[in-house]
Amino acid sequence: MSEEGGLVLGIDIGTSGARAVAMDSAGEIVASGAAKLAAFSPDHRDPLGWWKAVHAALLETLAAIDPARVRAISIDGTSGTMLPVTADGAPLATPLMYNDPVADPAILDRITAQAPKESAAHGTTSGLAKLLAFQALPSVFRVIHQADWLAGHFTGLYDITDENNALKTGYDPLSRRWPDWLARTGARTELLPDVLPAGAPAATISPAAAEAFGLPGDTVVVAGTTDGCASFLATGADRPGDGVSALGTTLTVKMLSDRPLFAPDYGLYSHRIGDMWLAGGASNTGGAVLAAHFSAERIAELSAAIDPNTETGLDFYPLTKAGERFPIADPELMPRMTPRPADDGEFLKAIFEGIAGVEALAYERLVSLGSPPLRSVRTVGGGARNTAWAAIRERKLGVPFLPALSEAAAAGTARLALSGARKAGVL
Repeated sequence: MSEEGGLVLGIDIGTSGARAVAMDSAGEIVASGAAKLAAFSPDHRDPLGWWKAVHAALLETLAAIDPARVRAISIDGTSGTMLPVTADGAPLATPLMYNDPVADPAILDRITAQAPKESAAHGTTSGLAKLLAFQALPSVFRVIHQADWLAGHFTGLYDITDENNALKTGYDPLSRRWPDWLARTGARTELLPDVLPAGAPAATISPAAAEAFGLPGDTVVVAGTTDGCASFLATGADRPGDGVSALGTTLTVKMLSDRPLFAPDYGLYSHRIGDMWLAGGASNTGGAVLAAHFSAERIAELSAAIDPNTETGLDFYPLTKAGERFPIADPELMPRMTPRPADDGEFLKAIFEGIAGVEALAYERLVSLGSPPLRSVRTVGGGARNTAWAAIRERKLGVPFLPALSEAAAAGTARLALSGARKAGVL
């Protein structure tokens, strides 16, 4: 593209650090920067540490481009991380992170009594539980999500969120509003932020932020999303039936659907992205099973000799211990990994086949719950690099495997910034 072409910025704040990318109008990443939270604070719950890491990652990115070309910014954060703030954004308490539970049984009982079964507000780590825990603090103006607070540093506004971050706080993505039942839990609904669709223009950058980063005064700040949704968007999946499998410690599958899917028994709910829905679930199978039996070096050595076009004939359901969430909801489901072949290569291949079988069953489960048929799969995570495993998976799933454009959540958030910039007419 020409040097005068517009750029957008995507920022991701994760559990260990921040990353920023600059993206051009064609969706190509032209610069990036990263910073570790530990470099700024020993406490991952320290909001000042979050901001310092974002600040450092963004400055590194901007040093590689002309900041005057920036047209829009968007931010994603960890889903369910919340903090109470004053009107000017000052935190009033240590934030509760995405995996921090609210242990007060009275709060949980109030949610259970009022929240519809399919709501994502159930559970000890929900955003709604955290709102109820924080709302009695003196001088509280809003209880907001991590991404909202960071975006506020660019706009000066600390009362705006997006539909994806709001989901676990009780937002209804079907009616697109905070539902009436929230007040019946005792929640002070006036403390909830206003909600915009992910990718919608939210506000113009504040003069102070524009000066601090050398950005144009008309830069648009775009409503962001959760880190999980951003990671999906980063892959380039954008049509109903596009699936993304994350092969990490556990197996997670997500699919774009033309209709929402809710199945609380499987921990399955849907985020709204544009006119589509992102649905997915997480299994207990995955890389942890492999690591329990083989080192990474041994897996690489054995994989080189695997013929992915033949079957072992074994029917494994690989788990490290009893219990499964999705695609089978059974806390007592036992691992099935016998008989063990004498040959290590055959045993590894049988585990690969077993995890691939669970993956296929997971997508079949989504279809049975109302999703469109699976049309393609993109793969992220450490397991994506194993070519023998990929060939076994592609044979089992029976759809094309496409390359993921990026695994960086910041790239997915930059795609939202692109969308918002176009809606605002600045790109």
